[in-house]
Amino acid sequence: MNDALEVAKKPLVAAIEGLAFGAGLELSMACQARISTPTAHLCLPELQLGVIPGFGGTQRLPRLVGLKAALEMILLSKHIRGEEAHRLGLVDAIVSPEELLSTARHWALDISESRRPWEAREIIKFARDQAQKRAPNLKHPLICIDVIEEGIVLGPQAGLHKEGIAFQELYFSDTCKSLVHVFFSQRATLKIGGVTDLGLMPRSVTKVAVVGGGLMGSGITTTLILNHYPVILKEVNEKLLNAGVNKIKANLQRHVRKGKLTEEECEKTLSLLTDVLDYKRFKEADLVIEAVIENVKLKQQFFSELERHCPPHCIFATTTSTINLELIGQDTNSQDRIVGAHFFKHTSPQAVIDLLDVGKKINGFAVNRMFFPYIRTSLCLLDHGMDLYKIDRACTEFGMTVGPFRLAHHFGFGVAPGTGKQYIENFPDGVYKSLVSSLMIEDKSRGSGFYMYYEGRRKAIPDPETMKYVKKLSMAEALTDPELMKLEDKDIVEMVLFPVINEACRLLDEGVASKASDLDIASIFGVGFPPYRSVISRGGIMYWADSIGAKRIHVKLSEWEKNYGQFFRPCSYLSERAAGVVTLSASTGQAKARL
Repeated sequence: MNDALEVAKKPLVAAIEGLAFGAGLELSMACQARISTPTAHLCLPELQLGVIPGFGGTQRLPRLVGLKAALEMILLSKHIRGEEAHRLGLVDAIVSPEELLSTARHWALDISESRRPWEAREIIKFARDQAQKRAPNLKHPLICIDVIEEGIVLGPQAGLHKEGIAFQELYFSDTCKSLVHVFFSQRATLKIGGVTDLGLMPRSVTKVAVVGGGLMGSGITTTLILNHYPVILKEVNEKLLNAGVNKIKANLQRHVRKGKLTEEECEKTLSLLTDVLDYKRFKEADLVIEAVIENVKLKQQFFSELERHCPPHCIFATTTSTINLELIGQDTNSQDRIVGAHFFKHTSPQAVIDLLDVGKKINGFAVNRMFFPYIRTSLCLLDHGMDLYKIDRACTEFGMTVGPFRLAHHFGFGVAPGTGKQYIENFPDGVYKSLVSSLMIEDKSRGSGFYMYYEGRRKAIPDPETMKYVKKLSMAEALTDPELMKLEDKDIVEMVLFPVINEACRLLDEGVASKASDLDIASIFGVGFPPYRSVISRGGIMYWADSIGAKRIHVKLSEWEKNYGQFFRPCSYLSERAAGVVTLSASTGQAKARL
């Protein structure tokens, strides 16, 4: 009988309440859909009676819930409630007892009118779930799925009508405007005046060398080999080299767990890596990326070594965002092929073209200097008594991929002192010197940061030890500010990110970045600034800044400077725009013309 139900011309929907045991559950599984109340009980208890399910249960249950769950239910005669059955896929919807029959009838009519294979509803449900996981703040993917479903259920004309209405609404949304800006800004990053307009073609980069296998070096190496570049990874000793290689293997295994790579592809990717302790293989490199700690003398030493061991055409790149490139390369005769987060003033257009080509293939690097205030301002708030986890939550609710303290924890206290020292030396007026982080760094028994991890570092929880340092500081220095404790999430986000905008303005003023849109792209792809957030326009750090206005940002920074020090002082680029009518994204020439 159940076989006949399964192929019936008219759709059958089972309405489940109370107990659905044995043959009753098997009968419902032969229907095209199952609607259940939350408290319904479902079970195949036959093994308790010395028999097996005999009305198709052994065949239909695995198709609905998967082999593992089906075996567990059948072999253990496991009882499950309606909610768990819904999570497993055994039932299609959960409703109250009062709505059970009407919902079941509605589903039967939907199935009848669609005249499509029933699998379509399951496919659409899966697509909707995945879309919500990938981008929980975006509405248009879900609207797109709704439109597709409309066509399946009600026919092509109804689907086309809904499509037209949805397109018009989405076209004029802030989300659309932000993402269109990101689309064109991303392409504009490959255009640099006086460089990309010279008609030069990128030379072939077939092998890359990376100096330093720490957090950044291993990350860069992983990205390169994933994009099919053979890489030579160098470290100063075997212990550090093995640690770097293990980080790369762990990075690749994360791709395997997420289904982005098969084990075979992982092994093939790893085969592109050559680990070395000397420079002998560097004669094969077309590009070298230096990723060692922020120490001027150490970097100068590495670049002198590179000049001796690399071919004349090889490009030298540094990941520094705190040390002047003129200083790094002062003892070499290779200034024309040294590049970094900001270009050496002697860097040749050809070297820039070559690196742009590689950057396009591996999606580029972050502008670390721009977002250095993201962490430093947050440390200022922490010094004055604010809960660091509240700051992180406010930033992630705003749309940042990761909060400032989670980001700081990721880099670790091993990197922080060297980086902070270089920022203080190179940008003395623009660095907040954190008292809490100093206490934590000085405490040799202290762990690596602000969070505790479990499940293989995939999940993080607050570290209760951290706030002890804040309390210790507040007792010793009396820094706690009651006014800061009253800040709402919106105000916290502005206080953390307005100094980032200020630093971005400095980068534009110094010519470190050629266009504001370049900083938008760097903020999105480098540090996880949101290109969108529900109905609120983001579009990158400078695009968001323009939506706020230079005047408001200037006023707030000036106010914070009076209360908390010169770290918040607005730069001249921002001050000029606050005094005029030009946007922050306008070029210097445009600004002068309009002021």
